[in-house]
Amino acid sequence: MTFTAAPTSDLKRELGLFDAVMINAGTMIASAIFIVPATVAAAVHGTALMTLVWVVGGIVSLLGALSIAELAAAYPEAGGQYAYLREAYGTVWAFLYGWANFSVINTASIAAIAVGFARYIGFFFHSPLTEIAIRDIAIASIVALTLLNCRGVRLGATTQNILTVLKIGALVALITTSFVLPGGSASHFQPLWPSASIGQLIGPFGVAMVAVLWAYDGWIETTYVGSEIVNPGRNLPRSIILSTLIVIALYVLVSVAYAYVLSPEGMAASQLVASDVAKVTMGGIGATFVVVAILISTLGANNGIILTAARIPYAMARGGMFFRSQGSVHPQYATPAVALVTQGVIASVLTAFGTYDQLFTYVVFAQFVFYALSASAVIRLRYKAPLLARPYRTWGYPVTPIVFIAFAIWLVYNTIVETPKDSAIGAGIILLGLPGYYYWRRAGAGR
Repeated sequence: MTFTAAPTSDLKRELGLFDAVMINAGTMIASAIFIVPATVAAAVHGTALMTLVWVVGGIVSLLGALSIAELAAAYPEAGGQYAYLREAYGTVWAFLYGWANFSVINTASIAAIAVGFARYIGFFFHSPLTEIAIRDIAIASIVALTLLNCRGVRLGATTQNILTVLKIGALVALITTSFVLPGGSASHFQPLWPSASIGQLIGPFGVAMVAVLWAYDGWIETTYVGSEIVNPGRNLPRSIILSTLIVIALYVLVSVAYAYVLSPEGMAASQLVASDVAKVTMGGIGATFVVVAILISTLGANNGIILTAARIPYAMARGGMFFRSQGSVHPQYATPAVALVTQGVIASVLTAFGTYDQLFTYVVFAQFVFYALSASAVIRLRYKAPLLARPYRTWGYPVTPIVFIAFAIWLVYNTIVETPKDSAIGAGIILLGLPGYYYWRRAGAGR
């Protein structure tokens, strides 16, 4: 392939509302919903409280989505949050956000999801796959999805649409069979509420909430392709909000369906809760059904991340704050192909050396640092840029962003208290971007 530096307008607006909704929903629905409900059940021990965790987690995510939607409509640019932080707080915070996502957060996420995909591929082999085979399959999936997305945003989005429709269909089928086929019972909902006092439940509720919020994460992905969304002032906010509502409904119903079949106690004891539920209702074919659903879900989630995340270094480069090559656009396919390939190489290296899990643990709290900053940017820009055209205004402003900011601060604080060493290392990794920031700032000033 040959690449040429091109103006930002060379990223074509080809994605409609359906595409944007499928990108967001498809990235949010990965493997977590097939596993995390067991973690939640083990923490809170009651169907009603367990369901409440999923509802509250969904509401928190929706508050974030409602807040960010205003910025997405006002700044429909490649890179999403990078543009919002740049406009609200200047280039240093925007750069650190882009650096953290490019170097670790997105690339480690791609690696981790690819390895999860490869492990489930092993279900179809007579003997367990070796770690080397798992890594080879994972890297092959990263390479394939990267090349696919290099060949056009329309091709990547169509692939995402198909995979997301399939995974939503699989979840609906899992919910339906849980209630329709023999095996479940309303008596399994007991206990509805744990016997512990409210004070004793706060800690476990927080533990469960962290797991749930990671399951919901991804509601912001479509903002990264803001410069490729048709009628962004209308479609960007709608896609963010619609996709979040769809996933909330699915997650809550799936959690209730699991409890209907297994009971909270059975869920807590399960290693692969979705598979155990399907075995009860569908017998031997159930496990195969769930494995296929997980494979589709992980592949779709990674396709969504690969498609969108490369737009962050692209936006940084176009603004003169990163390697110029990362701002190059393929002359035929009009995609940020250099950024896509670089992202794929980093993710593949992390996969090959098995370092993705620890890296992701180090910086995962940073996601909510930047979420809090982006939500507060809604408030800051209302004062800083009062005349800015805002096709969508945050519903419930200023309560909506304030509540989300407060929750994000609590989550970050809790993460620092619970894992101070990992949080300190994560902060250090992010701050390693500062020398690069000052280099590119000086280079830009000297032009």
